[in-house]
Amino acid sequence: MSKSRFLALEKLSSRKPVCAGDCPRGSAIFGEAVFSIEKTRQYLPAGAFKRLENALIEGTPIDRPLADQVAAAMKAWAVERGVTHYTHWFHPLNGATAEKHDAFIDLLPDGHVIETFDGRLLVQQEPDASSFPNGGIRNTFEARGYTAWDPASPAFINNRTLCIPTVFVAYTGEALDYKTPLLKALSALDKAATDVCHYFDKDVSRVIATLGWEQEYFLVDEALYNARPDLKLCGRTLTGHAPAKGQQLEDQYFGAIPSRVTAFMEELEHECHRLGIPVKTRHNEVAPNQFECAPVFEEVNLAVDHNQLLMSTMKKVARRHDFRVLLHEKPYKGINGSGKHNNWSMMTDTGVNLLSPGKKPKTNLQFLVFLVSTIKAVHEHSDLIKASIVSRGNEERLGGDEAPPVIMSVFLGEYLTNLLDELERKVSDKKMSADEKTELKLNVGKIPEIMLDNTDRNRTSPFAFTGNRFEFRAVGSSANCGAPMIVLNTAVADQLARFKRDADALINKGVKKDEAIFKVLRRYITESKPVRFEKNGYSSEWKEEAATRGLSAEANCVPALRAYLSDKSRKLLVGNGVLTERELEARFEIKNEIYLKKLQIESRVLGDVALNHVIPTAITYQNRLLQNVAGLKAVMPDHEELSAVQIETIRAISHHVREIQTRVASMTEARKQANNAFADPVERADAYTKEVRPFLESIRYHVDKLELLVDDEIWPLPKYRELLFSR
Repeated sequence: MSKSRFLALEKLSSRKPVCAGDCPRGSAIFGEAVFSIEKTRQYLPAGAFKRLENALIEGTPIDRPLADQVAAAMKAWAVERGVTHYTHWFHPLNGATAEKHDAFIDLLPDGHVIETFDGRLLVQQEPDASSFPNGGIRNTFEARGYTAWDPASPAFINNRTLCIPTVFVAYTGEALDYKTPLLKALSALDKAATDVCHYFDKDVSRVIATLGWEQEYFLVDEALYNARPDLKLCGRTLTGHAPAKGQQLEDQYFGAIPSRVTAFMEELEHECHRLGIPVKTRHNEVAPNQFECAPVFEEVNLAVDHNQLLMSTMKKVARRHDFRVLLHEKPYKGINGSGKHNNWSMMTDTGVNLLSPGKKPKTNLQFLVFLVSTIKAVHEHSDLIKASIVSRGNEERLGGDEAPPVIMSVFLGEYLTNLLDELERKVSDKKMSADEKTELKLNVGKIPEIMLDNTDRNRTSPFAFTGNRFEFRAVGSSANCGAPMIVLNTAVADQLARFKRDADALINKGVKKDEAIFKVLRRYITESKPVRFEKNGYSSEWKEEAATRGLSAEANCVPALRAYLSDKSRKLLVGNGVLTERELEARFEIKNEIYLKKLQIESRVLGDVALNHVIPTAITYQNRLLQNVAGLKAVMPDHEELSAVQIETIRAISHHVREIQTRVASMTEARKQANNAFADPVERADAYTKEVRPFLESIRYHVDKLELLVDDEIWPLPKYRELLFSR
């Protein structure tokens, strides 16, 4: 057995469950590390708190004197808890979080040091922006960028540092993060949805988009992780033959959680609750060593912040339990991938979930308006919605092993499907009679208040209605939720604004309000019908049918990303003030660049593993067989048939070694040609997709065949049976 694999397995065999300790109840510690509204009230003078509260409710700017008071309150609270530094915490376009720590100290002229933190430091900072993805917005030598405080997301303490959620923009003002356009998208949705709500309830003054993410992930023992170069550098296995037992029995799903994993989960939940992340659910997922956690839903901006914070917290806590967290969308071939299901809805400030039916026809008509408008938005912008979730990892995940297909479709269930079909049939283009209106209202009034049990769940749908929300299941597990939430909220905002214009146009022509709403709904139901699909999304028939409906089945990342630059996408995102032309083009380029670099890294790592780990091991074993054959012939020269099996194995090893060497050389040459032929990163990414990526699978095939031939005692890499079933 290779030394690294031997040490990894030896260390694993000596593992003992690490107890997280006696964690206090979540309610006792929830938000203790968060500068919440309640703590702000305690540390701010009453007048200052009232001004801050009004500014947050109305979305108005916070002036410098008030910012000074808030900064002093934050500092006092943080220092009391042993905090020594502060940082502006933001989401750059590399998908991670970023922070630069500064101490609460300042040097006086007489040489004394004091602790200080004022409104100027709270509201704006100037981190170096040169090395963050920018998509051509700035040159490498242009380092200046600005972070600006987001008062809507509370500050928190992490690692004795006061973390202040912020936006991140270039010196020239363009957004270099996810939060800036997300806040604009949420503002657009708020305005459009509130305007539509006024058809039904004049008391609504604000609509808040909500998000409840479900985070799937794998755990792998740290010793085994360190013995796999592909896991360390790529986050996924580039080689590995399927084990005899994988997930066929599905006995892991919702099973008893192993004690060592439970200890990790308990400590993770403890940390999350301290940070105000309302994690509620934990369970085993279908694949071995795959798990899930999920919170109570929150306002989208805060939920996105909390998910980013959760992912970094998971990694930190896992290492204390000698685990590594795998957030890659497809860490193991032939095993379920991991997603981050985004459960999305809209809530009024009067407490009404706009995607949940009520007790009255008026409430249910409002529900149908928001339901159908969302479906119409997904239909209109399905290609852009797909572009918002495609990535190198999701490219491997989507369409297989429990992941939804790349065709963007909407699942409603039998009850709602029949209801929309009935509305489409019954609403007339002509003036409706009183009896027709009454009948429609009565039918609408019959919608059950609770839809949760009136529709089954379709695991193959990327965008499914699940009772009082839509579940966007195609989002990848490592993704920043901000990317799909920017597109979805903008698309729905745009569609709601269009609905208001269309309904108002009919009302201005003398059509009664309810009749106008029904007529617009009927048209939207008809126009968006191609995106509704209730059957098996994995079937080959659906791919063919989707093409006839005008839905894209493009599975490759690079072509799918081009939707960002379509005229329709420009009109949506730029027209609604969410992104500028330059910002939109930059995001397209950044996503392509990240895809290219990840594929390039995978190619290099696989070449290294194949040439420097696998082939030498195979040749070592082949030499043993040759010595064995030579010994048999020397002892029993008249019985060559006794060495036939060894000779056949020697031939097979030679074949696979030759194929690996040839294909690695060809892959390297294809990479060089793409690098030299295309200066443009997008063209280069396209060339990598077509010319380099196919080698990953063909080289893997031969490596995995060698794994079955070579003596297990000397195979250099931990195998799937060890990675998946060691806890």
